[in-house]
Amino acid sequence: MTDRVLTGAARPATRARAIRLVIVGGITVLAITGIGAIGRFRINLTPSEPLGLWRIVRLDRPARNGDLVFICPPDNAAMRAARKRGYLRSGLCEGAFAPLIKAVIATPSQQVTMTDSVRVDGRVIEASRVRSRDSEGRPLSPYAGGVVPSGMVFLHSGFGASFDSRYFGPLPASGILGLAEPVLTYAP
Repeated sequence: MTDRVLTGAARPATRARAIRLVIVGGITVLAITGIGAIGRFRINLTPSEPLGLWRIVRLDRPARNGDLVFICPPDNAAMRAARKRGYLRSGLCEGAFAPLIKAVIATPSQQVTMTDSVRVDGRVIEASRVRSRDSEGRPLSPYAGGVVPSGMVFLHSGFGASFDSRYFGPLPASGILGLAEPVLTYAP
């Protein structure tokens, strides 16, 4: 009988503890989101780069090959279709897109050639296999290739299933928010 009394008394305490945990967790998420917006921090939940907390560092020069950047995708039909397929997340960029974290691999006047992988000025880019279908078997349309136009950058992620310039082509460099700097990340 004592066990029943203690178990019965413990239930409200357990519920109260669970409610406090949910409230504290909610406040923590809101605080991190607010600090992120003010302090230029972002949480990456995609496999294109390590998971975790990243900081956007101001870029006071043109983007260069090798720069890892946060960039807002343009609000166009191709990007809206990509979001419907689940390739892009919702966020604070124009068109309600989340910024992408990608490496710049080609800048204006560089030649991008698309075969079974990506070549920039004749050099094969590591981990750049071009896929004809996504992970759900839906067809992908690779970028045709060509010279990167002025004001644009060609982006890449070493993650094989990444949705990057292999499929959408160069993006406007004006969409670059800054360099992507890992703060607290985990690469599974």
